[in-house]
Amino acid sequence: SLPACDQLGWKSPTKIQIEAIPVALQGKDVIGLAETGSGKTGAFALPILQSLLASPQRLHTLVLTPTRELAFQISEQFEALGSSIGVKCAVVVGGIDMMSQSLVLAKKPHIVIATPGRLIDHLENTKGFSLRALKFLVMDEADRILNMDFETEVDKILKVIPRERRTFLFSATMTKKVQKLQRAALKDPVKCAVSTKYSTVDKLQQYYIFIPSKYKDCYLVSILNELAGNSFIIFCSTCNNAQRVALLLRNLGITAIPLHGQMSQNKRLGALNKFKSKSRSVLLATDVASRGLDIPHVDCVINYDIPTHSKDYIHRVGRTARAGRSGKSITFVTQYDVELFQRIETLIGKKLPAFPTQEEEVMMLVERVSEAQRFAKLEMKEQGEKRKRHKGGDGDEDDSEQASGVRKRVKGGAGGRGGGKKNRGGGAWRGGR
Repeated sequence: SLPACDQLGWKSPTKIQIEAIPVALQGKDVIGLAETGSGKTGAFALPILQSLLASPQRLHTLVLTPTRELAFQISEQFEALGSSIGVKCAVVVGGIDMMSQSLVLAKKPHIVIATPGRLIDHLENTKGFSLRALKFLVMDEADRILNMDFETEVDKILKVIPRERRTFLFSATMTKKVQKLQRAALKDPVKCAVSTKYSTVDKLQQYYIFIPSKYKDCYLVSILNELAGNSFIIFCSTCNNAQRVALLLRNLGITAIPLHGQMSQNKRLGALNKFKSKSRSVLLATDVASRGLDIPHVDCVINYDIPTHSKDYIHRVGRTARAGRSGKSITFVTQYDVELFQRIETLIGKKLPAFPTQEEEVMMLVERVSEAQRFAKLEMKEQGEKRKRHKGGDGDEDDSEQASGVRKRVKGGAGGRGGGKKNRGGGAWRGGR
């Protein structure tokens, strides 16, 4: 696999790789605890490819992951690392047609990367598909697999795969459920822990802003303006809110794309790719995107809604400052979030500085923002009605790039520039003040 590492520009192993790979190559079970962005995928992919090289066989490895996006990402890494030996992967996740997946599985790929629910569907319904010859089981982001209450599914899967196998369990955080799983699934494993306390990377500058909740939108717009030219992931607590803020920003001429669980799978991948290819600079996401997604160029993470679980904070801000780059995170704290914010500070063992803002300048935006809010509300309503009419028909209305005609109704569009043009940059409507 060495030439493959060179191609990917991997020069030296990361800490978790230094710890885990030798142990794995000796044939031991591994529990890897390492924060996100630390190269966990490489830590389990390389030893597995090594073993495949030594004794090639089909349906050799099963990787379980909690989210579909993560499954695709792991598959990309396996294929990149194993390109020279012609590794075939199959991604088996919900939201995609079972039939076409069955065909891929019938060809018996080397590596199956799956979310637990859909894998069980195939084990139960796809003729001729079994994992009885499996050599490796990997559980990535194990705590999340269990948090999403996949426990029964995981138990079922453990029953139908060979006991004589190697198991790797990777997780950024260790929870009681993971310990229980470890007892059930691993044989005297070696623990490779890279970070003992929940840490956030040093190159990450973390800030908070204390604001009255009714001015959240104004502050958001003001920050996007001030840091224009950067790329942002903005985390919201609900699908609805992510959608609303995306529409609000679009009405102001900032191209934002939503990524949340109510979008169809193709839309989710499409949104991610638009953002990855830098054709959009603002991604509005729910916690669907907080874990493991490696989007190389996120300059700034904004917690528009503070995460209710402090550990999610670590995963969210871990989307920036990855692989040695620097990055910023800004967490909005309203009068209702003080206690949650203190919990986060306790968890990461840091007191965060306030992000400097000019209140007068922010207040100058109130009028325009509240107008955009009004239109966003109308659009949300229109989309809701459209959805009812199409009863479950997955129309294109959930990623309404053109902000369904309403944009024309905002005075002359975004900032008086006949807002028909889709404008790429975040700061382009500054001239319109």
